[in-house]
Amino acid sequence: MRPTFGSFISTLALASLVAFGCNGEAGEEVDPAGDTAAESSDVTSGTYTATKYPIVLAHGMGGFDSLFGVFDYWHGIADSLRSGGAKVYVTKVSSFNDTVVRGEQLLEQVEQIAAASGTGKVNLVGHSHGGLDVRYVLAVRPDLVASVTTVGSPHKGSDVADFLADNTTSGGFTQTVLSFFANSLGVVINLLTGTSNPQDSLAGLNNLTSAGMASFNAEFPAGIPSTACGQGATSFQGAQLYSWSGSSVFTNILDVADGSLGVSSLAFDEDNDGLVGRCSTHFGRVLRDDYAMNHMDEVNQVLGLTALFATDPVAVFRQQANRLKLAGL
Repeated sequence: MRPTFGSFISTLALASLVAFGCNGEAGEEVDPAGDTAAESSDVTSGTYTATKYPIVLAHGMGGFDSLFGVFDYWHGIADSLRSGGAKVYVTKVSSFNDTVVRGEQLLEQVEQIAAASGTGKVNLVGHSHGGLDVRYVLAVRPDLVASVTTVGSPHKGSDVADFLADNTTSGGFTQTVLSFFANSLGVVINLLTGTSNPQDSLAGLNNLTSAGMASFNAEFPAGIPSTACGQGATSFQGAQLYSWSGSSVFTNILDVADGSLGVSSLAFDEDNDGLVGRCSTHFGRVLRDDYAMNHMDEVNQVLGLTALFATDPVAVFRQQANRLKLAGL
């Protein structure tokens, strides 16, 4: 059978979706002047990011912690937070799977971190699908969570996931090939990271559709805005809730990821980061939703090739850690 344009776009879109995970009212960054003042007084003493509770980083779809111990998903972010005094833990769950499966894997690690650190709680930070994983942990074990911050997460679904779901037939050739490709990639990531987590790309994809997220939000509603592009509740059982995201696609001509994100951005009719619409990223207190970053830039990828003369993603993570510190978290 001759491949259709739709199947061609589907393949490119999935390639974008598996590249580290899967913006209304624009959120404003909270008290940027205060952040600047705090940094000027704390940064030289190495305490700018010294939060009370450890920071736990949770990757997105297709993600990992570190490949060969050299290529980090959170490029330069964990090290920078540690240099400012934070205790940082980088977690690893199934690259492709159902949110509840990934969430349970994350929860097991959070329980270990909370116990080993002696703090009893953690500050959860999730990128893309990882933002849904941390929401699951918040819902089932709020006693372990001091705060949740989601970065570029599809809280109301992704138009890319909707496109893929709408343009592949259940059990059909294209879906089978795409599923095989994604699951195989997950197995390779397991090998490169020394893990053996199960992979189920179709379950992961279905979770990220608008319908899948509507079901997830009905079960785990904390922090979800009641309006299409508003802000959600800023706390849940004592845990503080935040989100931020980018809304640009092409940000650096040298970045090999920009091209695939440009293709996947065609699925949207609103501002987006290449994989998630601006309004869909809103959760809890929306710090900002219009950084000049695409989905990869949000975690300082690929290898720090982000927009010139724009906000440094690492600095945004540092500012959030300082915000948590000042809030006693």
